[in-house]
Amino acid sequence: MLPHNRQTITSIAGKCANVFLETLYPPVCLLCGADVVQTGLLCGACFGQVWFVTQPFCRACAMPQISADSLGKKGLCFACESHAPLWEQARAAFTYNTVIRHLILQFKYGDREEHAAFFARHMVQAGADILQKNALLVPVPVHRWRLLQRKYNQAAWLARAVARLSGLPTLPDALMRRQRTARLARFSRRERQHEMHHAITARATRRAMLAGQHVVLVDDVLTTGATATACTRALYEAGVARVDVLVAAVVLPDEKDI
Repeated sequence: MLPHNRQTITSIAGKCANVFLETLYPPVCLLCGADVVQTGLLCGACFGQVWFVTQPFCRACAMPQISADSLGKKGLCFACESHAPLWEQARAAFTYNTVIRHLILQFKYGDREEHAAFFARHMVQAGADILQKNALLVPVPVHRWRLLQRKYNQAAWLARAVARLSGLPTLPDALMRRQRTARLARFSRRERQHEMHHAITARATRRAMLAGQHVVLVDDVLTTGATATACTRALYEAGVARVDVLVAAVVLPDEKDI
């Protein structure tokens, strides 16, 4: 049998298996469990409550703006013009409202790995201009003890899903946390920066692979930027040429306590 015939048969078998499974287990909304037409989607009611990041937004922090007049000549918000982040540009698929928060918490702490594919589809669209053909995807790391608790690194799952859709390579263990940090959810910006200072470094065995690269740093949420800053600093110290940031959601100033 010719190789391409084997591939055709395998593809048909896979589609038949999916149809069989969806007959036994009809697809439901990722959030509320209502019926949907295809696995990995939100129902109309939940999807209608999702807030996408659309123009105008700051090119450096991905924060949506009321109007284009809020941005400077380089497309930066006032805060980023005053104190530019270490990375070059940031892109986010969603704002961190109640629906996205529930999805991310399910993904992060509820063993809902299937959410990665949903987020990745929209992250690839949001980050199309920074996901250049020479880019390398690097996820934000978690400490080994937290990895034991969660069983997986959600940023690494997102990076892998984005890599699958974009065709870009990923280096999941490029960075490491050399110290265990506290959960940052209730920390102020200054407290986050202090907690993350020197917490992340590039893995020694990966420095040669990072040198001269354009890295797209991948994470689930961008809040104050403390974690992304620590990662970016470590990447530049390893010889990376450029760092951009791609996240599933960006937290608006009035949503930081959600």
